Amino acid sequence: MPSTATPPPVPLPPPVPLRQIRAAHTADTLTVYQAFRPEIAEPAAAEGRFPEAFSRERMTWIKPSFLWMMHRSDWGRSAGQERVLAVEIAREGFEWALERSVLSAYTGRVHESQAAWKRELRQSPVRVQWDPERSVNLGALGWRTIQVGLRGEAARRYADEWIVRITDVTALAEQVRLTRDPGLLPVETPYPMSGAVAARVGAATAS
Repeated sequence: MPSTATPPPVPLPPPVPLRQIRAAHTADTLTVYQAFRPEIAEPAAAEGRFPEAFSRERMTWIKPSFLWMMHRSDWGRSAGQERVLAVEIAREGFEWALERSVLSAYTGRVHESQAAWKRELRQSPVRVQWDPERSVNLGALGWRTIQVGLRGEAARRYADEWIVRITDVTALAEQVRLTRDPGLLPVETPYPMSGAVAARVGAATAS
């Protein structure tokens, strides 16, 4: 007779923290995404560094989430964002940025007061904000993904010191857009950081 034993329940995956940095990363590097017009992206991918046309004086936003970059650039089809780049940077540089960052919106559990937050916002070369993560269909999910804005010293360090490798992933963006196959996505896992840095950016630490 066939067994009538009840199979053990399948454990549910742990809930995703509301704010947690998830990225493709190695022991030494972390990958972020940006999208540019071809005049910047093509020489950047060819030479492994940004050309002079890349402004080191204005705010530039880096995103560890591939799908949030797809949302932001409409799969690399928005004007001025026709080329999507995967920029592999030194973890040391990324952590330098997080240690000097300030949230783009006031949060009482992070900042002493609104006045203190405004003062930090004026002084810091790094800004952090959290936006809804996206599904492969670009719908908003119930947890957040980080964006890191760099200006001044941070933008110059990013462009001229932190970069390890630049890869044009525009073709991958188009392939994912057409197939919506999650198996094609870069593997993004929780990024480990100290409790102090996690508190500064309002994130959960990676386990």
